[in-house]
Amino acid sequence: MRVLAGGLCALLVAALLIDRPLRAATSCEGLASLTLPNATITAAQVVEAGAFAPPGPGGGAAPAGAGSQAFRALPAFCRVAATLRPSSDSDIKIEVWMPAANWNGKFQAVGNGAFNGAIGYPALATALGRGYAAASTDTGHVGGGASFALGHPEKVVDFGWRAVHEMTVTSKTIIAAHYEAGPRLSYWNGCSAGGRQALKEAQRFPADFNGIIAGAPGLDWTGRASQAVHVAQTLQKNEGARLSPANTQLLHGAVLEACDALDGVKDRVVDDPTRCRFDPALLQCKGTADASCLTPAQVTTARLLYAPQVNSTTKREVAGLLPGSELGWTDLGWSASARATGLDQFRFLVFKDPRWDIDRFNVATDLARAEEADDNTINALDPNLRPFIDRGGKLIQYHGWSDPQISPGNSVQYYRRVMEALGGAGKVHASYRLFMAPGMGHCSGGDGPNTFDMVSALEQWVESGKAPDEIIASHSTNRVVDRTRPLCPYPQMATYKGSGSTDEAANFVCKAPPASPASR
Repeated sequence: MRVLAGGLCALLVAALLIDRPLRAATSCEGLASLTLPNATITAAQVVEAGAFAPPGPGGGAAPAGAGSQAFRALPAFCRVAATLRPSSDSDIKIEVWMPAANWNGKFQAVGNGAFNGAIGYPALATALGRGYAAASTDTGHVGGGASFALGHPEKVVDFGWRAVHEMTVTSKTIIAAHYEAGPRLSYWNGCSAGGRQALKEAQRFPADFNGIIAGAPGLDWTGRASQAVHVAQTLQKNEGARLSPANTQLLHGAVLEACDALDGVKDRVVDDPTRCRFDPALLQCKGTADASCLTPAQVTTARLLYAPQVNSTTKREVAGLLPGSELGWTDLGWSASARATGLDQFRFLVFKDPRWDIDRFNVATDLARAEEADDNTINALDPNLRPFIDRGGKLIQYHGWSDPQISPGNSVQYYRRVMEALGGAGKVHASYRLFMAPGMGHCSGGDGPNTFDMVSALEQWVESGKAPDEIIASHSTNRVVDRTRPLCPYPQMATYKGSGSTDEAANFVCKAPPASPASR
């Protein structure tokens, strides 16, 4: 009855807001004179419907691109920019967007990617389009690398966690000043680095958000950096060990042959790569090397990419890439983004030497050194979500099983550590669920169903008490949906009922997986 009453109240509030211009406690332009602790409003203006153009690198309007249509579809909103200085060396830029009418009464903060120091305008537009007041930050620096960190420890803290928290607190104050009241509910939505930020918020500031979406989180930031740098170092030294696109296609086909049907359905997707016992040596050339096989050195490379590393000090395992991710590999192993982020991590945050290069990496010691240097500033490895859960917070984490940039093994490891820390799934399932997406790449794309609405699933959980027992995902070719499938709360898997099309989600049910089978 309490759930029903809560749902009816939410519907009533929504009905009262529809088509009603909001009475502003402070006009949009009036927010320019708002006094805030450690913050300065630098701009406050009304943007008319369809008139927003994101700024380009030089400050002018950016060239028209794929996102232009989404910006043209935006309703009128109040755009506020501010600079936050919680430390003497902080220079955190934020933007807060607030609908001029039909605000849903809620706040959504959006995340960043890699070391990216920029406001996330497309994500802000998506949140605003759903009726949210929304906010984004540049995390305290400008540009896509980590050179900002050299000699600036406070800026590292800003990037690691402080910018997001300060943005959240300041945004809620600005929203409350503009409307008659502050947001009744607050949400976080981010993927990749934004997923890391999500978990950092849940771990460190459990009161900031009622609901959090953590997509493909780079939670083991230093571990991923070490993995990518180690593989790149190995392949820079031996060009003959590198894998060409034809080699990765060959590997991927062999993985599908070995493991695609383990779930009972042949659909060119590996549903749970951790159950796939594939050995690249099956492809090793028996005689003269040709396009149908791998050299011994290339087999070693494939094994290296799949293999975990172990922190020599803590003995903590860092996940390698998983079977099914091969089509995202490059000639130097991990993605270019992973290598660049890893190189910057060691140059500017571990060794603090801009001249440091990959050939100086020591696999035996530098993984541990990187984690020690980070001291939990950027890494989001703390499994204690108890304060967040006890406050009623809801957390949805998701990850593509075929992600070639951030290993999905990181998400599975973290989920298991949370279960161990808090007493098992029975103590956590009502507040925290992990959804693994078969065949999906990094945050999107891939051969498996990779389009889904996590925001609606989280809203229903937070606002109506309806926990997500499945989330329907779709795959499209040329913008036409050709497959749907339920994503299931880990460790459950989508299991075929035995009849009907295997491309229709209705013919699958979420069930616990059978015992791990043998595969090649």
